[in-house]
Amino acid sequence: MIQILTSPEELRLACDRYRSRNRRVGLVPTMGALHQGHLSLVDTVRKAGATRVVLTIFVNPTQFGPKEDFERYPKTLVEDLSLCREKEVDLVFAPETAALYPPGYQTHVEATEITREFEGRFRPVHFRGVTTIVAKLFNLTGPCVAAFGRKDYQQWRVIETMTRDLNLPIEILGSPTVRESDGLAMSSRNRYLNPEERRRARAIYQGLLSARNAFTAGERKPLTLEQIVRSSIESSFDSIDYVSLADPLSLVPCRSETVERAVILVAAHLGATRLIDNTVLGEDDLLLS
Repeated sequence: MIQILTSPEELRLACDRYRSRNRRVGLVPTMGALHQGHLSLVDTVRKAGATRVVLTIFVNPTQFGPKEDFERYPKTLVEDLSLCREKEVDLVFAPETAALYPPGYQTHVEATEITREFEGRFRPVHFRGVTTIVAKLFNLTGPCVAAFGRKDYQQWRVIETMTRDLNLPIEILGSPTVRESDGLAMSSRNRYLNPEERRRARAIYQGLLSARNAFTAGERKPLTLEQIVRSSIESSFDSIDYVSLADPLSLVPCRSETVERAVILVAAHLGATRLIDNTVLGEDDLLLS
């Protein structure tokens, strides 16, 4: 039977109890509004040997900028818990904000170089909020295996970096992006899209697929590959924050004339909705579910 906790202290005790019984803890941090992409992370930690799965649901205020969608971010706890029961999650941690950010809270965790570009440039406070809340969850959960979706590619690499730099006893897994039948990456924010915007949103996947096909055929010029993606998005989206190639580990933007391995990162707007996506050239990561 699923256990639902709201107290940080109870979460720590529960995870300590699992380990005392030789159970391996798998952690799936989420902001709720669960979809199949989130649920695939449960499968990821189980495949890595987790015998007890902890899924957290917390819309973290510190990772939202002042003009972002914190207030309207979907909150569907009843539906989320139903999905967790179906997935046989062992424990759901769903705290109130004050439990994790008590009055007078003033401590933050921050990675520097890997957050400078892309999301870090367009959402200046975002990653400091992400690394702070994830560090807190790691501290409460203790040694475990934790899964993050590669749809948020930079976030995954940032958390890897933080975990390594702080010597945290956590194994980080990057789980493949789960896509809709037309290629759109699953995201809680997709529910903001009206039917027309939803149709137009396919352009990101189509652009990434075209660039991957060009790379497979021998194209190695970063600017050409970026333009292939940009041309597809420009025809359907209202604005583009970035379309850029970067080193898939360091996330340093590609500045050479040719590349042999790179990630293409995309962020673009449809009306009031901002979507992100990516593909690693040379990897078969655009397959539809």
